[in-house]
Amino acid sequence: MKIILDATAFFVDRPYEGEIYTTPRVVAELVDLRAKCRYETLLATGLTVTEPSPEARRAAEAAAGLSRDISVLSPTDLEVLALARDLEGVLYTDDFAVQNAAINLGVETHPIQQRRAKKVKWKYRCAGCGRYYDEPGECPVCGAEVRRKRR
Repeated sequence: MKIILDATAFFVDRPYEGEIYTTPRVVAELVDLRAKCRYETLLATGLTVTEPSPEARRAAEAAAGLSRDISVLSPTDLEVLALARDLEGVLYTDDFAVQNAAINLGVETHPIQQRRAKKVKWKYRCAGCGRYYDEPGECPVCGAEVRRKRR
């Protein structure tokens, strides 16, 4: 089984069985000494660091757009989603937004320490006048902040 690790996976001591992968952006996020040691250990036992294809990146962005999680996902999040799609593996992450986008992408996820995310769709509502919009920002009617809400 191919396992793709998000940054969260490097902060816990948990055994992973199978082919283990991550991305260069995840490695760059590992600043904690414990996480770096965990990375070095996994690297010595066969961890592969690789980038996803441009096609998979576009698919990950599209899936995140469908779930309306695109505004809260980092480039690193999109990269691990894309790699999981490329490798047809299981993405290990505790990030609910990543799990939600993975559902739309057809990628299986596995939580590390948290519960599994449920499929959630988001809507954007003006905090001032209550109107609904397709994306966050400023309300063109009253000027208040348009915020993300669960649908």
